Amino acid sequence: MPGWGSKPEGANFYPKDMSKAEFEKWTDKNKTSQYTIVRRKADGTLESIWYHEAYKEQLKKAANLLKKAAELAEDSGLKDYLNLRAEALLTSDYFKSDMAWMDMKTNTIDMVVGPIENYEDKLFGYKTAFEAAVLIKDKDWSKKLAHFSAMLPELQKTLPCDPKYKQEVPGSNSDLNAYDIVYYAGHSNVGGKTIAINLPNDEKVQLAKGSRRLQLKNTMKAKFDKILSPIADQLIDPSQRKNIKFDAFFSNVMFHEVSHGLGIKNTITGKGNIRIAIKELYSAIEEAKADILGLWMVTTLIQKGELKDISAEDAYVTYMAGLIRSVRFGAAEAHGQANMMCLNFFEDKKAFTRSTNGTYKVDFTKIPAAVNEWAAILLKFEGEGDYEGAKSYLKANGIVSPSLKSDLERLKSANIPKDIVFEQGVIALGLKN
Repeated sequence: MPGWGSKPEGANFYPKDMSKAEFEKWTDKNKTSQYTIVRRKADGTLESIWYHEAYKEQLKKAANLLKKAAELAEDSGLKDYLNLRAEALLTSDYFKSDMAWMDMKTNTIDMVVGPIENYEDKLFGYKTAFEAAVLIKDKDWSKKLAHFSAMLPELQKTLPCDPKYKQEVPGSNSDLNAYDIVYYAGHSNVGGKTIAINLPNDEKVQLAKGSRRLQLKNTMKAKFDKILSPIADQLIDPSQRKNIKFDAFFSNVMFHEVSHGLGIKNTITGKGNIRIAIKELYSAIEEAKADILGLWMVTTLIQKGELKDISAEDAYVTYMAGLIRSVRFGAAEAHGQANMMCLNFFEDKKAFTRSTNGTYKVDFTKIPAAVNEWAAILLKFEGEGDYEGAKSYLKANGIVSPSLKSDLERLKSANIPKDIVFEQGVIALGLKN
């Protein structure tokens, strides 16, 4: 922002004057926790402070409100989750409440609350920011999606990579549901607005119970109508605009979220958990992995006859328009970096062509092999815990080409927004005059 200088890479999770070297030399068992901030003591040394201690008053108030909500909850699973989540806010121990959230099956109202995503921590990618979201389940759409979660272990076996990078078995208790989201707060209401949720992030919970994939249908439809379709009218070759379809966009996003559960969670090189091994690069590499595996899954399921309403061509062209949409978020955002790498890889492999008038055309004969090759590269980065390799690749390829930059300027002059803004709260919901 003008007049403020650049945002610290560590946001406000670490002292602004702390170097990476100082942090890495510091011996503290809680320093890499997702739920601690780092501060300087009076003598200048570093200390870890748990979130529930640093933000004691705010979290006590939030916990009390969750307990009041639990008293009103009619669904037993939701009631249990809200009570456990209230306790978790006061202890920074989220395991039991994450497991309870996974066990909820019959609730219509859902809620996500707590310190969850680590995108703000660009120094190491360890620390999570608080957010909340209130959602209403679309039961008709959810029934259509339930079929796919049981297929995860089998799909894991056929990932396009070396077998050693797919040796873990993903939980098959994963839920795949559609929701309308009615309220966002905290980190979920900054910058680019999410169109799907894949949680919990705790690898222990994922291995035990899988994860829940929440497709935010109303937000997705708004972005498709107001942003993706207008982008396609400007930048996709006229002969392929017929392939831009909401069902393809919905499927690509849905299986992006499913794909976060694929691959492996722990490196095969003894470097431990992938999130720890590749540090601040984790978000960009993981988003790129989920993105390309999502497209791989969609086209695989189309070939198997499991997805019948769209063609592989629909999936590829809509994905291309979606890449351009996400690239506009920029190099400071994990999804933007992920899509820049993918666009540059596809260009190298001639999976698309750019015409002299600045429109993009997918080469249907070359893109399937490019998808498989790109997926294998990302799964290897994660499986090896290859921090240096991933860093070098991201630096070289997580950039916008001059031609794409000029094309993105055309979108700006066409007044196509980068993202949507929410009108929300009790008045927007019609609950208060």
